[in-house]
Amino acid sequence: MEDILAITFIFGSGAVFLVSISPIGRAIAERIRRGSKGIDEPEVAELRDAQVMLLEEIEGLRNELADVREQLDFTERIIAQQRTEGALPKGTDHEA
Repeated sequence: MEDILAITFIFGSGAVFLVSISPIGRAIAERIRRGSKGIDEPEVAELRDAQVMLLEEIEGLRNELADVREQLDFTERIIAQQRTEGALPKGTDHEA
């Protein structure tokens, strides 16, 4: 039983050490240093502004896509109409 505890302690300590020197470990340490407040208020406001801007841009793109779909439908109707109007009449079956 002691062997398993020793192996777990050795590998567990090594894993904790490797995580602590990695970028993830540094980010966790920075989060702990800042305390519970987390991200600064100016950063939060900047992120909210960016989010609003992106949502507005997405809405604009949706509107443009709807317009393009309408134009495509119109074009398809015009092409289909020209095909039926410009088609030659069906021939009759004459044997010479």
